[in-house]
Amino acid sequence: MAQNEMSRDQRDETRADFVVVGAGVAGLTAALRAAEAGLRVVILTKGPAWHPDRAEQATSTFYAQGGIAVVEPGDPTDSVDLHLADTLGAGAGLTDSRIARPILDDGWSAVSGLIGWGAEFDRGPGGDLLRTREGGHSVRRIIHAGGDATGAQVQRALERRLRAASRSLAITGHDDAVATAILRANGQTVGVAYRQRGRERVVHAPTVLLATGGSGHLYAATTNPSGATADGIALALRAGAVVADMEFIQFHPTMLFVEGARGRRTLISEAVRGEGGRLVDVDGDPVTAGVHPMGDLAPRDVVADAVETRIADSGHPCVYLDVRSIADFPTRFPTVTEGVADAGLDVTAGLIPVVPGAHYQCGGVLTDVDGRTAVPGLLAAGEVARTGLHGGNRLASNSLLEGLVMGRRAAAVAVGRRGRRAGEGAAAMPGMHPTMPRKELQDSMSRSVALRRDADGLDRVATALSRIPDRAAITDTDIEDAALTLTATVVVAAARARTESRGCHTRIDHPHTDPQARTRCFGWLDGELTECDGSETITRIHVPVP
Repeated sequence: MAQNEMSRDQRDETRADFVVVGAGVAGLTAALRAAEAGLRVVILTKGPAWHPDRAEQATSTFYAQGGIAVVEPGDPTDSVDLHLADTLGAGAGLTDSRIARPILDDGWSAVSGLIGWGAEFDRGPGGDLLRTREGGHSVRRIIHAGGDATGAQVQRALERRLRAASRSLAITGHDDAVATAILRANGQTVGVAYRQRGRERVVHAPTVLLATGGSGHLYAATTNPSGATADGIALALRAGAVVADMEFIQFHPTMLFVEGARGRRTLISEAVRGEGGRLVDVDGDPVTAGVHPMGDLAPRDVVADAVETRIADSGHPCVYLDVRSIADFPTRFPTVTEGVADAGLDVTAGLIPVVPGAHYQCGGVLTDVDGRTAVPGLLAAGEVARTGLHGGNRLASNSLLEGLVMGRRAAAVAVGRRGRRAGEGAAAMPGMHPTMPRKELQDSMSRSVALRRDADGLDRVATALSRIPDRAAITDTDIEDAALTLTATVVVAAARARTESRGCHTRIDHPHTDPQARTRCFGWLDGELTECDGSETITRIHVPVP
């Protein structure tokens, strides 16, 4: 028996029609829709069992504050065309309109389905959905819940629906389950190997969805929960899938500044600026004056760069969000108020200290408009995926929308694959992978591969990553650290190759933007990172959209 193979008596095996890895908005939407269509569904959740009162939740969905950007049919002030124009404007030339339009078109149907499952959004006295405005949007189109607790409302609604469905449908959840490999046979996906509380397990299925979220913990400070360790990127690459636009990591302009803090930090919702909050420096001067016609509501890359510039010029460690003009701030933004208070600060003082923070992975596993990857039977949806909606810089509040729409589309693909038999693919145990100690990796990425990059810094990190020895994945943390190391390698390679500044990728040694936008794709072949031809890869994977 090969060293990395498990014999049948060493593993627990089950079967399903569809396996979903991840339990945020994309994963649970897909799982529920597939189960309602009659599929046997297994959900693998890396975190503990859901409970609304946990101090830290497992999914980034829960922490989404601002809302969902969606156009309601018949709205005289908005249209899908206008939403698409704003999305293209933020995407810095890399948003694929052939993919973006159908996703935005399906937005209202997906949100209506979520409301039908019990999600409650903020409404005015007449029952109309309340809407706010965020950076890059030309109109107020973002619906929200609990003021600034939209993600929490979405997660609760999906979890309630899941618990109700599990009584009558063939849907099973496994908590504390860390996926370790996508299983393949004859070029097809045939299941997932995972580790649960120290025991190696396998679920055989013809269709697997990666809905694992992002990679915020590549950096020392992030708005992401602790589980955002790039698991899905590593799983996809090792299975033979392709990733694209990995250099585009969005830094949110307003993460709460707490000196010396690491790990997850409180996000200050962009909706705060939509309701009148202003970014000012230590002297009280506006941060974005003269930078962009939309000022503090410019796209996130513009505002984050303006904040970073003002911090560098002033020598002060942060800027401030002036919220004194917002009436009854704690009621409108209770989540922000609680996060600021937990850090020992007082929001009633009216000036909240903020800095840019690692927030969202705009690139990811390359998919078509239905979530298919280059590996038959392997799908991806949500932040882990690169559909072409976000391009070089995600438009605010398009992420929950994409998760809802692509979760539904992935479920439809899984239903279409019903009846395919999953073969007996070899199940590789967590083996030896290059693994950099997490603190060292985060410090290197924060120093040289964050908001501003140059060749010297990127070369230093690339050299350090190339010298990292293999390490056995003995613990769950080892598995995460290996995924972070592989993902960092791809991010650095993509950033080195893109010798221009575009979207949320800024090269201070190449400040220009090339006239022609180009997507970069990478695969993992025989243990080596290989750049693919972007246009050919996308043409091969993407299903043509009329």
